[in-house]
Amino acid sequence: MPNSLHIEDYEQQLAEKTDRLKAMMAPFNAPEPEIFSSPKSHYRMRAEFRVWHDGDDLFHIMFDKETKERIRIDQFPVASQLINHVMAKILPLIKENELLRHKLFQIDYLSTLSNKLIVSLLYHKKLGDEWIEVAKQLKEKLTNEGFDLQLIGRASKTKIMLDNDYVDECLTINGRNMIYRQVENSFTQPNAQVNVKMLEWAIAATKNSTGDLLELYCGNGNFSLALAQNFERVLATEIAKPSVTAAQYNIAANHINNVQIIRMSAEDFTQAMRGVREFKRLDGINLSDYQCNTIFVDPPRSGLDDKTVKLVQEYDNILYISCNPETLCDNLVVLNETHVVKKLALFDQFPYTHHMESGVLLTRR
Repeated sequence: MPNSLHIEDYEQQLAEKTDRLKAMMAPFNAPEPEIFSSPKSHYRMRAEFRVWHDGDDLFHIMFDKETKERIRIDQFPVASQLINHVMAKILPLIKENELLRHKLFQIDYLSTLSNKLIVSLLYHKKLGDEWIEVAKQLKEKLTNEGFDLQLIGRASKTKIMLDNDYVDECLTINGRNMIYRQVENSFTQPNAQVNVKMLEWAIAATKNSTGDLLELYCGNGNFSLALAQNFERVLATEIAKPSVTAAQYNIAANHINNVQIIRMSAEDFTQAMRGVREFKRLDGINLSDYQCNTIFVDPPRSGLDDKTVKLVQEYDNILYISCNPETLCDNLVVLNETHVVKKLALFDQFPYTHHMESGVLLTRR
């Protein structure tokens, strides 16, 4: 149940995931996986809850995926301590103000390890100046708790920011502090402490690399910036505009001068690399200048499309982070024709679920 965790079962569940990954990777002669565990509670940095109104009361709820049963959520041990703290504080404050509570149907939370939080209030009504005034008062009461808070109101075709729609996370990676801007409603890694382990594994896996790195699906530059130290240059693509903007900020904030971000989909970039057509977004960038013999991919759950798999095969070294081992194995059927799996890792981003994140390093046969 969401209100409790069976912490005593964690090690067994992780062992079962490990066995499942090893069985799935056996056809590809993969080595023994490196296993990276998660904190057993308070590991998730994002959470979304529906808000249920019951007379004068209102509270967070989730729905059981199997039974569709409504479950009241007062505490959520999956989520960070900061999210749990604010969950308990915010609803009593909203309940006492009709403008804040009327037609509120959802609250989204995005927290960081550096004690910062975005709270988004979602409404089925128009939001105007009166709402802004009471929202400012709500933010002031919550900010007095001693953490950095951004408060956002959302309604149909409306987004109201009292200050910013982002927070800046600080992750310590191999002893180095790195800044990552995280934007509301954009993708960020949900389990920050496991994300650090993923980044450190990727850095170790590509140590002593030569030439340049090509990265597809770079998001806010999570991997691009960490891996830049191992390559002459990094050329990275991302389609979502807020993520590209955040990535550009992160490059500057971390004083990294060898990363170039292009706003393109992986599919369009594949066409550009093959000379199928020209793209204005590549004006001033000569792809032939890059000597990329390593490619990094962290695709969505659907995995790599057929054309991108063929593009990926053209590189000597392939670093592949996957949130879906089924589509990873589908892609490996093709990649295994030309490459061999040298490293395998399991990252337990999603404890107490069947989901698992994995990483493979492949080199040309």
